Amino acid sequence: MRQLGQAVSQYQMIEDGDRIMVCLSGGKDSYTLLELLLAIRERAPVDFELLAVNLDQKQPDFPAHVLPEYLAAKQIPFHIIEQDTYSVVQRVVAEGKTQCALCSRLRRGSLYTFAKQQGITKIALGHHRDDLMETFFLNLFYNGKLKAMPPKLRTDDGAHIVIRPLCQIREKDIAEYAEMKQFPIIPCNLCGSQPNLKRQMVKQMLQQWEQEDRHRLDVIHSALQNVEISHLADAKLFDFVGLYADENPSIDEGLELVAL
Repeated sequence: MRQLGQAVSQYQMIEDGDRIMVCLSGGKDSYTLLELLLAIRERAPVDFELLAVNLDQKQPDFPAHVLPEYLAAKQIPFHIIEQDTYSVVQRVVAEGKTQCALCSRLRRGSLYTFAKQQGITKIALGHHRDDLMETFFLNLFYNGKLKAMPPKLRTDDGAHIVIRPLCQIREKDIAEYAEMKQFPIIPCNLCGSQPNLKRQMVKQMLQQWEQEDRHRLDVIHSALQNVEISHLADAKLFDFVGLYADENPSIDEGLELVAL
């Protein structure tokens, strides 16, 4: 609760009058997200609504009854979007290729469309601290970019604000919490079952690093929030071309140069 509250406050994720769509997949992360947002709503100084939304992608053997029964029992407002994106992914993506990118793009389209129709002001996703770091290294190793998942995002078309309130929370803490709460977990048998995903390789790398030094991931997470643009090399973000020495440096700066 403390970590989620810090993230919400630091990035001003929730404001008075917000109508927040909580994207619920049936996994441990989205269950935890919904549970914690319900809890902070009771003590928050602002008034906001929560609507749990699940996208039924028509995956084989998907237990469509689980989420409606769980949400109805807890008297949580919800909506189930039914759209067969599974067949599209199976038809378009060649066998053996990673299905995640197309699946995610179709899922986002469905959720964004519904959000616009319902007057949603914020879309809450269940990505946690580990997701942010894994995405950073995926982009670093395979896409040649210094890029992660932002805690708060405006979509490319400017129509939606996406928030990630779990961005400060470790995955293993969420796993323990979900087990304690005995959430009715629905496994993903589409992307989660694919072997040799690059994300799984990065996850294993980070786990190995944490075994070697239990503070290493904390330091990496801190680094994502402490960026020195002038000490990288992106000329679009920092004016290296227009950088010149000061003609009248201060005495302190001169002493520092001498010391160096």
